[in-house]
Amino acid sequence: MKPLAFAAGLAVSTLLPLATQADPNPADWDAVLTEAKGQTVYWNAWGGSPTTNAFIDWAGDQIEARYGVTLEHVKLTDTADAVTRVLSEKQAGQNEDGAIDMIWINGANFASMKDADLLFGPFAEQLPNWEFVDVDGKTVRTDFTVPVDGFEAPWAMAQVVFMYDTADIPAPLPSAAAILDWAKSHPGRFTYPQPPDFLGTTFLKQMLVELLDDTTPLSQPVTDETYAKTTAPLWDYLEELTPVLWREGRTFPATGTQQIQLMNDGELDLAISFSPGAASTAIANYELPNTVRTFVLDKGTIGNASFVAIPYNSGSKAGAMVLANFLMSPEAQANAQNPDVLGYGTVLNMDALSDDDRARFEELELGIATLSPAELGRVQDEPHPSWMTRIAEDWQSRYGVQ
Repeated sequence: MKPLAFAAGLAVSTLLPLATQADPNPADWDAVLTEAKGQTVYWNAWGGSPTTNAFIDWAGDQIEARYGVTLEHVKLTDTADAVTRVLSEKQAGQNEDGAIDMIWINGANFASMKDADLLFGPFAEQLPNWEFVDVDGKTVRTDFTVPVDGFEAPWAMAQVVFMYDTADIPAPLPSAAAILDWAKSHPGRFTYPQPPDFLGTTFLKQMLVELLDDTTPLSQPVTDETYAKTTAPLWDYLEELTPVLWREGRTFPATGTQQIQLMNDGELDLAISFSPGAASTAIANYELPNTVRTFVLDKGTIGNASFVAIPYNSGSKAGAMVLANFLMSPEAQANAQNPDVLGYGTVLNMDALSDDDRARFEELELGIATLSPAELGRVQDEPHPSWMTRIAEDWQSRYGVQ
């Protein structure tokens, strides 16, 4: 919680109410920069990856040196915790100087905050670096089918890939059926993080999209009428898969980082990732053997953008916008795409960049395990967030470790 400041020498009862300061206008960028100087931005973001944490530290160093904005990374294990905090503050009437200034957010959490009027904005499309964003080629205006409407800013692109050790698996597995057949022949050599971890729920929705002939129901909010029939193929699939998972599906790694560690320790041959560059980054950081490569399914895999949003009661909205804008800059985007750093996909349109900025990306060696954009193939749409909320709860009742 941020400290509260009181006037020296005055009893609290003698203080006059403070006038509410108007929210900064993202269209007046010079005023935003002036207001941001000296602010501290508490960015609530997933803290389960050392490489991600290091990138956030780097971004903090950059905005402090350039704009006088201090970044404090509040490491989350579950983004829903941040959403709950903002909602609790609103219910308590704490409408200014909330504990959270920015959240790395997606899907159901964004939908919840947007529906409850917990977000500042719209701001994203008025940020200076928005002009470089690829609004036609990237899914940056919807988040799990929910219109963004400028209430969050994109900063990374993700797509499901599977990492496999070529020392043990000679060729990619092109479908859910092929993964199941291989797992039955090699019991204990595959698993996924335990839902509601985002990567675990990603595996569930990827298999659901893969198994359905018609994914149309997934684009709409879930209903009792559509849920059972639509998800039946997933539960049938998991009934066959779970007994041949690592430790017979009786326990699961808590995070994607732990999953990679199991692979590095030689316990797994196959793992899921939501970053096409994850394997190359892990190899570069000596976290995976250099025999690991990646593949996608023949029908395509789910892709989306990662976003940042600003709570309605942030006391450092200007500083948060400075950070969001920096994250969309060609410099930050190229650094994030570097496999030695993060290996994330960029949200930018290369044709919109200057020659010098475009060169930042062209000079990158994406790594030995990273597929080219053409090799990544078709990007499948995310289901509506209500589906994954219900599926994750259902999975817990069926397979959750007690």
